[in-house]
Amino acid sequence: MMRPRSGPTVHHAVLAARLLSLRVGAGLSLTQAATALGAHRTTVMRIERAETALDAGQVRTLLERYGAGQEEIRQFLGELATANLPGWWHPWRDVMDPWALDLMNVESAARMVRLWHPALVPPLLRTPAYARAVEETLGAAGRSPADRARRVELLTERRARLMERGTRIWALMTEAAVRTRVGDGGIMEEQLAALRDAAAHPDVTLQVARLTDPPHPLTGVAGLTLYRVDVPEIPDHVVRESPVGPADVWSDTATVTAYRTLIDQACAAAPHPSAPLPYPVPLV
Repeated sequence: MMRPRSGPTVHHAVLAARLLSLRVGAGLSLTQAATALGAHRTTVMRIERAETALDAGQVRTLLERYGAGQEEIRQFLGELATANLPGWWHPWRDVMDPWALDLMNVESAARMVRLWHPALVPPLLRTPAYARAVEETLGAAGRSPADRARRVELLTERRARLMERGTRIWALMTEAAVRTRVGDGGIMEEQLAALRDAAAHPDVTLQVARLTDPPHPLTGVAGLTLYRVDVPEIPDHVVRESPVGPADVWSDTATVTAYRTLIDQACAAAPHPSAPLPYPVPLV
């Protein structure tokens, strides 16, 4: 059962995690599970990591080997069709980075997304025009105008879906973001107005660290995204941007907690969200 790769959906990730939990609960190794399938242990590993579509025959065999009851097997198999559907982001998969594909299920399950950027408006708060200007000046070399436009469409759709789900966005940025000219004056004025509108939204918390403030725990740190997730099978994730390659992505408790602490400390040092946004220098 093959389809163009677009990353697992929330439903897919949950079922894969359940299979892992059932195997561990049954006290079986990857090799033992693979033997039941007549396959290599990497096949089971890919199934448990949600790296491949869930085949009904393989899933049934594994569940039976793990000692699942017939009712549990019936319910599990009944969920496969939904789990194997591509995610909503599938149409944009060809302009997405592989690491981003693997994170869309996490974003789709997040109850809160925390953002930090040291110099620019965080991605999920960018207007289409601002995002387009960033793509044109800082995007990957060789990316066509059409691909850049589709990446902006995807970013806009991500923001819209988060807002529809009531996902809280808590962003920390620096005053440099409104003083760094991205595009022309009209783009910057539109972006600043959009930030003010976002700050008034009940699901958005926006803080701006002033240039005159002392250094804080995130000073000099690359852009971060922290996903807080309520789905038990999907852990919190933290993403650190990189200008020269794939982003760094962690889901282990120690690293996520360390970055969450840094973000908490930086937000505590920043002006209160009720503080007025700074005005940019005149744009001529």
